[in-house]
Amino acid sequence: MKTYIECIPCFFRQAIEAADVIGVSDKKKKEIINQIAHSIPAFPLTATPPEMGQIIYKIVRTVTGNKDPYLSLKQKSHEQTMNKYGLFMNKINKSRNKLLTAVELAIAGNIIDFGVKNSLNIQAEIEKILHREEREIKNENEKCFQYTLFIKKLAAAHKILYLADNVGETVFDKILLEQIKKKYPEKEICYAVRGFPVLNDALETDAYNAEINNYARIINNGYDAPGTILKKSSIAFQKTFKAADLIISKGQGNFESLSGKKGYPVFFLFMVKCPIVAKHLDCEVGNIILKYNKGLK
Repeated sequence: MKTYIECIPCFFRQAIEAADVIGVSDKKKKEIINQIAHSIPAFPLTATPPEMGQIIYKIVRTVTGNKDPYLSLKQKSHEQTMNKYGLFMNKINKSRNKLLTAVELAIAGNIIDFGVKNSLNIQAEIEKILHREEREIKNENEKCFQYTLFIKKLAAAHKILYLADNVGETVFDKILLEQIKKKYPEKEICYAVRGFPVLNDALETDAYNAEINNYARIINNGYDAPGTILKKSSIAFQKTFKAADLIISKGQGNFESLSGKKGYPVFFLFMVKCPIVAKHLDCEVGNIILKYNKGLK
């Protein structure tokens, strides 16, 4: 997905919110804003928003001297989500279609995103996921939720690459991976996280803390963008990506960076949180997406 003009104000907002998380002075914030403003004229609109995100958070880390601004928030989101693991599993165990329910939970868990909603009340959002009164999942005939196709592609795949997103989501990912392995124990699954800290995105430590290793081999992409920038990722990750029969891509950042990449069997799982992404997909903010990549431009 390309960068739209409307994305530019959001770049500044994300930087200011990251600085607020750290608690830096207005002088430091101004320095961050100045550096981002200086970088924007050279940033092509043909590039993806996560590529600018990599620049933004590198500037924030350099100016503030904080290598992982969201560390404490990541720890909090992991702890609170793990505390609800039993309740999530109770929903799975009561379901007539456990895999479908696991998919729904995995996508609903994508609401835990500080890049879009920095004032996020983690506990409140988890309660919404557990007690969602209005069913937001679209039936399988809708253009945005292609569950039948997903099951078909999943059954045929031998090597699956699961692209992680935020730390709080790793618990939901674990639930989905567990259901996949129960139904298809022969599948070879890799779970890919970011190579370095960016936003509240998951790192290898976070994946191990969620016990993802019980169901998948954990790898990292060797890069620090809030998305999957294939050309800038490590050679090892690129080989794994290209060898996968099915790529399960979690989160809006991964969608922004991978949609339109023709020739790759990618299923996008995320909640639409941005009006620009909604317009790009011809859907609405708040829609839950399970969509196969068809070379969207």
